[in-house]
This record gives sequence, C-alpha cells and structure tokens, in this order.
Amino acid sequence: MSYFVTGATGFVGRFLVSNLLKRKGTIHVLVRKGSEKKLDAIGEKMGWDRKRVIAVTGDLSKPKLGLSAAQIKALAGKVQHFFHLAAIYDLSADAESQKVANVEGTRHAIELAGAVKAGCFHHTSSIAAAGLYPGVFREDMFDEAEGLSDPYFRTKHDSEGLVRKECKVPYRIYRPGAVVGHSQTGEIDKIDGPYYLFTLIKKMRQALPQWMPTLGIEGGRINIVPVDFVVDAMDHIAHKKGLDGKCFHLVDPDPKRIGEVLNTFCRAAHAPEMTMRLDARMLAVVPGAVRGAVLNLPPVKRFTSMLLKDLRLPPQTLKLITYPTRFDSRETERALKGSKISVPDLEGYAWRLWDFWERHLDPDLFIDRSLRGKVENKVVLITGGSSGIGRASAIKVAEAGAKVIIVARGEEELTKTRDEILALGGKCWAYTCDLTDLASCDELVKKVLHDHKHVDVLVNNAGRSIRRSVEASYDRFHDYERTMQLNYFGCLRLIMGFLPQMTHRHKGHIINISSIGVLASSPRFSAYVASKAALDAFSRCAQAEFSGKNIAFTTVNMPLVKTPMIAPTKMYDSVPTLTPEEAADLVVKAIIERPSRVATRMGIFAATLNALVPKAYEVIMNTAFEMFPDSAAAKGDRKALKSEQPSSEQIAFAALMRGVHW
Repeated sequence: MSYFVTGATGFVGRFLVSNLLKRKGTIHVLVRKGSEKKLDAIGEKMGWDRKRVIAVTGDLSKPKLGLSAAQIKALAGKVQHFFHLAAIYDLSADAESQKVANVEGTRHAIELAGAVKAGCFHHTSSIAAAGLYPGVFREDMFDEAEGLSDPYFRTKHDSEGLVRKECKVPYRIYRPGAVVGHSQTGEIDKIDGPYYLFTLIKKMRQALPQWMPTLGIEGGRINIVPVDFVVDAMDHIAHKKGLDGKCFHLVDPDPKRIGEVLNTFCRAAHAPEMTMRLDARMLAVVPGAVRGAVLNLPPVKRFTSMLLKDLRLPPQTLKLITYPTRFDSRETERALKGSKISVPDLEGYAWRLWDFWERHLDPDLFIDRSLRGKVENKVVLITGGSSGIGRASAIKVAEAGAKVIIVARGEEELTKTRDEILALGGKCWAYTCDLTDLASCDELVKKVLHDHKHVDVLVNNAGRSIRRSVEASYDRFHDYERTMQLNYFGCLRLIMGFLPQMTHRHKGHIINISSIGVLASSPRFSAYVASKAALDAFSRCAQAEFSGKNIAFTTVNMPLVKTPMIAPTKMYDSVPTLTPEEAADLVVKAIIERPSRVATRMGIFAATLNALVPKAYEVIMNTAFEMFPDSAAAKGDRKALKSEQPSSEQIAFAALMRGVHW
C-alpha cells in the first residue's frame, strides 16, 4: 500500500505519518525545495523509518503541486490514499496567503490526486468551514454555512467546496475541532486556539493567590480535541470501507463553554478560577450599529489594541468568544464504533498542555529578560544610592553594565558605595544632593545632564518614613511637611527635570519606589503613605500623557524591607522583612519588564479587599492599629526603646499580613 501526504511536516501531519508507518507500505510526502533538512529533523525526532518515507519535491502554489511529468508517471496507479493536510491554520494570517495555501493549494492537490489516479482523496478541512452557523451543524451540511467574512473561515469553506465539486476520485472529508497538543505528552508546535488564553491565565496567577475568586467571561462552546485523537480517527476512518463521499466531524461531542475551558486551564496552571462569569452574549441585545460605533471610538480602539497586545491575543479571536455553532458527530461516532478511539476529557490532560506551553512556547521565554539586555551602557540614576535598597540596586545594575549615577545627601557613604562599585568593575558616578531642597534638585539635574547628556532610567528611591499615629501628631505638622517634601516634591522635581530630555529622545523609564502601605492603607503611617500615594497618583496621570512617547512610569509598592529607615521601630526585628538585595530584585524586575506596577500578592489582595468590602477591611486595620501601639521611638521615650519587644500576637499577625507596615 502506498500513501501521499501533503503537510507531513506540519503538526497534525507528522503524527499522521507516524500512524501510517504502523501499517505496511511507502509514504510519499510533499516537501518544498530546500526543506529536506526540516523533514530529516522531524523524521529523526518522531522516530520514522526514513526508508519508507520518501520526499517528493513540489510546491503547494503550483498546478499539480509542481510535480513534473516524470514524478507523476512514477506515482500513477500506486497511491491508494492521498492525504491533503497542507494549509494555513492561523486566524491572524493575511487573507491572500490563506487563499493561496488553503484554496489554491487544495485545487492543485485535487489535480495531482486525479493525475496519479489515487484510490481516495482524504481532505483535512476544519469546523471553520461552517463559519458562524447559529445552531447545530451536521456532517451532511455544507451550503448552510453562515458568517464566512473572516478569511480563515472563508478559505476553509471554499477549499472544502472544491473537493465536493471538482474531485474526480473518491473522497472523504474530515473537520477537526480546535486541535491542541498531544493528550499524553502535551506536545504542540505553535500558539493557536485555546493557547491564546494562556497569557491571561499566567498574568492572573502572578497577580493573585490561587484561592481568590475572580470575575471572568462566559460565551459559546469551544470544541477542543487533542492531536492524537484527530490522527487516530483519521487513520481509522480512512482505512474503513464504504465511507467515500462522507464528511466526519472530529470533535468533542460534549464541548465546554469558554468559561469552563478557562477554569480548566486555570486549575492546571494553579491560577485563581473565574468563579463569577459574565455572559458575553448579553452584548447581543445592543444593536450592531451602536456596538460598532463605540468600538471604533479612538480611545476604545487604542485601549482594546493595547489590551490585546499585552495579552498577545489576535483581534480575530474576539469573535470566537460568543461562538454559536455546535457540531453533530454521529457519522464519526458510527465509524469509530468498536475502535476504542474517543475524545479524552480535557480535565485529564489540560495540565500536560499547560506544562508543555510553559516550558517551550510561553512568549516570555523568548524575550531578553536579562538585566544586561536592558541597561548595558544606559544611564541609570538612583536616589538614596548610598545604602539600603538604593545601594543594592546600584550594585546589581552596575554589574549588568549600566552607567550608574548614585545620589544621596551624605558624601562619605555615597563615596564609599561608588568606590565599591568601581572596585567590582562597574561604572559609577556619585552626586551629593539634598532632595528636600528644590534648588539642590535643580542643580543635580543640571550637573547630570551636562555630564551625561541624558538619563535613561530614573529610580526615585530616597525616602523618609514616619511611624506615628495621627493622635500623637497633632503638634507635629512638620512631620507631614518634611515627609511630603522628600517623598513627593523632591521626586517630582527630578522627574520634571529629566522628562524634557526623555521626551526629546522619545524613550525613558521612571521608577518610583512606593510602599505596600499605599495598597494596604496602613494605620500609623498617614504621613508616609500620603506622600507615597501622591507620587503614585502623579505617576498614573503622567503615564497616560507619556505612554505614546515611549516613556514608562513604574510604581514599586515595596513591602517591609530591613533598612536603616525602619531601625527605630524595634518590633520590626522580629517580623518578616525583605533584605535590601531581595528588594533590589523588585527594582530589577521593574527595569526589565517596565510594568505600570510591581507589587506583592499581599499588597494586591489588601487593595482588592479594601475596594470590595471597605467596612470589613476597616475592622481589620483597626484591629491592627490597636494591636500595634506607637513605638517608644515615636513617643520619644528613649528608656523604653531599649526594652521594647513585640508580643507573640503581634508577631503572628505581622507574619499573616507579610510585608505590611504595622
């Protein structure tokens, strides 16, 4: 027995060839000129017997697939089964390339099958051939297809139509659902179909604890089938007698809705599930003209584009959220009866799909995530660079090849840090500046721009923290003034000083080291949190103005870090804190990823809880306020300062709310 296979190097094709090799006979596979090495590599990976897999050089875009008369003569009368799989399976591909591959490629394959007098032409179509048919689409239906405006749907429909109208040899048509990886290994070759949702799930996992309920979407049913089921079914049906001229839906007879599919993969990824789901089909009650007008508004278009880009979702996938078609598969079930071939439950193998994607296909794997790739030979200015978080960040950035500028008020420690970085082989410059003095800030900006021409990354790290209740601050209004002066006005002065040059160069990054207290609304830190919240608010407003100029603003809501700033509060010696080096890793993350915000899960959870149930959150914060009194340092009691020790209840509460200032 002899076979001819187009698309053998494709994902479905390579598994089909492996199945066919279990039978007797030779397998001729179409390859483009110059693609022989690719075939060899796939054959070696799949464990093919290359003596039985014969490469036939041709071209999908040419009549009779570009085979010569001699090649056709050599194959004539010898091909019992002609499998046509070559096509573009990509919603985001352009219309012209899809037409050439899917429609013209099928036409040329039909011509060749007729020329070699093939026993049967097996055409791999797709459920996309039904378009967006509202209801149940049977295997004997074709002309009833609706909603074929999308190029992918149209070309899959038209190519199947060619087989029905022009194929001169017996044929069988297979319409697989959304093909995903192998149910036993998870293997897949590209991101498509349900895999477009994985970036969203990953972002949810990074931002929220697994047990937290979230809001999601509900829509139509998405028909998912693993590649091993598809090729097993095709192989079995192709070799069964009496089925010529029929169409087979290789689908899940009980498909899940998109919300259920999302949650299945959320469980596989250990991400929070979308327990509350809004049905996207509710939008159908809004007239199409109104929906179109709203979606075409410039702000809406830009926001949608930004969101899709961030989630790596092709715009074409949006229409599939409310996918309206169900597929009857009685012919397929009848043909497979007794074969033990059936669609496995997605729940049983979703974890394999996720694991393979995360290890091999996650787009983040192919991004240069090295700090060196982001800062080498770039000018990075870090305030508060002589100690704590600033010093640790400066060392890491200098080791990555940046030109580091460290700024602080104390010259001795600043010089010491600079010399340490230079001794390690880094490039470092030190500038003294009193950031509470706006004139000193202006002088710093002037000197830095004169010496270095520009700043690529500005890290506003210098800050002052005051832990004192409002009641104990009635006569200390200056606490609020001096905290605001350094934490807000000083930072703002530097931002305003360096922004013009960033705008001129059309690039720049401003990182503001804020506090988890802004998210948690920590009691006793009203002066500190208010100053940091002001800077957070400024950054959000400015980001909206400068995002189109390639200038990013990142707020790092830093949890409690063991630095000299918290040393007066002795209780912090017994509660969980980050080291300056661990805190610097968050700064590094901000530099590499340029997100709007870097925060811990606890910080995000606290802000979310406060937004959803503010009164309940108020009770929690008041409990903390009563549990953690003003420190001896805040009261000015130097005698009590030495003997101040936290209670076991305080330590337990601080451990539970890890990283929050109390």
